[in-house]
Amino acid sequence: MTAGAIALIVLAVFVLIVAMAAVRIVPQARAGVVERLGRYTRTLDAGLTLIVPFIDRVKPLIDLREQVVTFPPQPVITEDNLVVGIDTVIYFTVTDAKAATYEVANPLQAIEQLTVTTLRNVIGGLTLEETLTSRDNINSQLRVVLDEATGKWGIRVNRVELKSVEPPRTVQEAMEKQMRAERDRRAAILTAEGTKQSQILTAEGEKQAAVLKAEGARTAAILRAEGESKAIETVFQAIHDGQPDQKLLSYQYLQMLPQLAQGPANKIFVIPSEFSQALGNLGGALGALAGNGAPDEDVPAPRRPRAQVSSGRDAIDAKAAADAAEAAQAAKAAAAEAAGASTPIPPEAGRGAEG
Repeated sequence: MTAGAIALIVLAVFVLIVAMAAVRIVPQARAGVVERLGRYTRTLDAGLTLIVPFIDRVKPLIDLREQVVTFPPQPVITEDNLVVGIDTVIYFTVTDAKAATYEVANPLQAIEQLTVTTLRNVIGGLTLEETLTSRDNINSQLRVVLDEATGKWGIRVNRVELKSVEPPRTVQEAMEKQMRAERDRRAAILTAEGTKQSQILTAEGEKQAAVLKAEGARTAAILRAEGESKAIETVFQAIHDGQPDQKLLSYQYLQMLPQLAQGPANKIFVIPSEFSQALGNLGGALGALAGNGAPDEDVPAPRRPRAQVSSGRDAIDAKAAADAAEAAQAAKAAAAEAAGASTPIPPEAGRGAEG
């Protein structure tokens, strides 16, 4: 091989190397910063680009996608002097490759330190309870501060989230006891309200039942009274239709006397003056039935004054009925002795019974 051929081969290889060095392919969502002789020239976008070999230098490509960075828990002191460990997560995007390359040396470390200092400033003005319940407010404050500080670095902070807030163990135990006590209090209140509602419903039910019972008793009493009224009218009409004589009426009168003495509320039993006349009429009737001959005429017994006996007891017992029966027996004996004549009834026969 001649020297000319060798030279051509070396030239072709050199041209190929230069061509390969001049062509650069930038992937999608990437950006490259080009320096010419150590000075910034331009920023390469995605696609095929050409550079000047051995003069232009492309720095490492920068990812333009949204990135997520998790920082380890940082000890932060709250306003009520409690040390809590807070773990944060930051979502950011590089918007300017030139600024991200030349404005800050280590973007991730700068964002981490800025997040820690901002977090301590924000949490330092809040109590532990506010820290646990105001995460959205804390996230908003952190995002505003970080976005403002990282804007000149060509980085936009999209979101800042508190991943976890870990208070001291003793504080956690106290919070658990407080939560348990609060739940017990709510359970006791709900139980008391249920018992109260149950008693109210029970009382309302008893009230309605009492009202219904009273209405039923009133209706029954009215119907009973109406029935007794109809019965009295029927009996009265039947008596008048049958035209009873004086003897039958006297016998019925004597049968009703024991019933008049019944009842625990009766304290005074009055024997009317017609009692002797009724006994006389009954004696005459019994004599006629015995075959001793009927009396020629009904001789009314002399009227006797009413005998009134007052009692201090609560009620009249069945002694009144026994006295009435005794009086009837005396009337029978008197009717047997006197043939057809009525014998006056001794005063002892009309004596009232004291219960």
